[in-house]
Amino acid sequence: MMIYQWVWGGIVAFLLGFLLLDGSRGKRVKSGAGEDLMEKMKNECFKSSGNGECRLGFGVGTDVIVVGAGVAGSALAHTLAKDGRIVHLIERDMSQPDRIVGELLQPGGYLKLIELGLEDCVNEIDAQRILGYALYKDGKSARLSYPLEQFHEDVAGRSFHNGRFVQRMRKKAASLPNVKMEQGTVTSLIEEKGTIKGVQYRTKAGEELKAYAPLTIVCDGCFSNLRRSLCNPKVDVPSCFVGLVLENCLLPHANHGHVVLADPSPILFYPISSSEIRCLVDVPGQKVPSIASGEMAHYLKTVVAPQIPTELHSAFISAIDKGNVKTMPNRSMPASPYPTPGALLMGDAFNMRHPLTGGGMTVALSDIVVLRDLLKPLHNLNDAAAMCKYLEAFYTLRKPVASTINTLAGALYKVFCASPDQARKEMREACFDYLSLGGNFSNGPVALLSGLNPRPLSLVLHFFAVAVYGVGRLLLPFPSPQRMWIGARLVWGAAGIIFPIIKAEGVRQMFFPVTVPAYYRSPPIH
Repeated sequence: MMIYQWVWGGIVAFLLGFLLLDGSRGKRVKSGAGEDLMEKMKNECFKSSGNGECRLGFGVGTDVIVVGAGVAGSALAHTLAKDGRIVHLIERDMSQPDRIVGELLQPGGYLKLIELGLEDCVNEIDAQRILGYALYKDGKSARLSYPLEQFHEDVAGRSFHNGRFVQRMRKKAASLPNVKMEQGTVTSLIEEKGTIKGVQYRTKAGEELKAYAPLTIVCDGCFSNLRRSLCNPKVDVPSCFVGLVLENCLLPHANHGHVVLADPSPILFYPISSSEIRCLVDVPGQKVPSIASGEMAHYLKTVVAPQIPTELHSAFISAIDKGNVKTMPNRSMPASPYPTPGALLMGDAFNMRHPLTGGGMTVALSDIVVLRDLLKPLHNLNDAAAMCKYLEAFYTLRKPVASTINTLAGALYKVFCASPDQARKEMREACFDYLSLGGNFSNGPVALLSGLNPRPLSLVLHFFAVAVYGVGRLLLPFPSPQRMWIGARLVWGAAGIIFPIIKAEGVRQMFFPVTVPAYYRSPPIH
């Protein structure tokens, strides 16, 4: 009897021990699964059926694929992930970019950065505060300050090395557990029955993969190879920038961008660190003097150097002699999208303007705010057709801000360029003198330029106020038939500058967006 009791006792003890052990192991497995999930969000790409299809291990799958991790792509990935979306961010080259544009963020763009929770991305990169502009023409100068009185003291423009800023943005995006950032080259969009289902891309190791998501957003920059199927790209290249870095010198007006109305076109100076000043020389047309043959150095020393402020002359010559001269074509492209189920364009892949006014990042960040607010009420992105119809509102809601900045950039560049035509010369002179008047004559245009008050009607009023001011200068004190004729041509020329740009942007969407049906689109109900 004692033996049976010992046997049964041993069996019961074994069973109880096994159950307790299994239960505790189950708890550990569940706990470990949660930790593994976070790791998979950051690092894993599961292949199904060995067919090279990339699916993130997030349980419910990827919500959004973002192509390109520049300023627009990184900011977008961070913004959507903060709202709970699972984002797959694919970037061709994760190394720090080395560019001569995308270095000046206007105050309006900085406000958008704050709205997106990304303002700390300008920290720790030696970014410089920008408080306005200084204009130079024919030995005269005028200082134009941003109208910042109504804003917090931290609000101002920022200038920096573009690459440092981009790396900070990428780090910020990658810090969120539901962002998978991957280096790879997207070669094509995956389309099924007119709907974009995802992308095909090549990894850093050369492996061909496919990634799928209900929404693919293409932000692969001004050289985009994917936009042709999503928009009608009418790219214009009015000029090129020649970039140099000046060292060991101070700008005449600290914390200001400097614009020289030179011949044949403007020259820009602005700080990009506490010890470096970026110089951008605009060269009209698509061809620039050869750097290798020394033609570029000769052009900069003989044509450009005599026109820049004397305080910068020696540093400018030293920068030329160092030989680190870079060039960049200046592109402009109005937004002309094909509404496509499952896909969207953003950033320079979608819309470009002349970089003279430094408005590109402001437009991109403003677009991200608009898109974020449109997507926020949606819990399901899987109905591509309904989503496409709903997101047509994006193209209308973005227009007033984007079109104002785009139009101003194109118009101001044409006005600031030298011309042998007497009417154009008078318009250029009138613009400089109008801005030099101060008060609302400078505050209004600068508020437009800075993105603080991007109103299309205000832009048109100020632009033609400059033209009328120019006519007044011609007719006083005594009008003559010749002066009256030049004045008429001045107004006609002003109209010829601004109206084609407005037409390309879309008159109705720019000035009367509330009359566009897409303005009132409601979120699709599932």
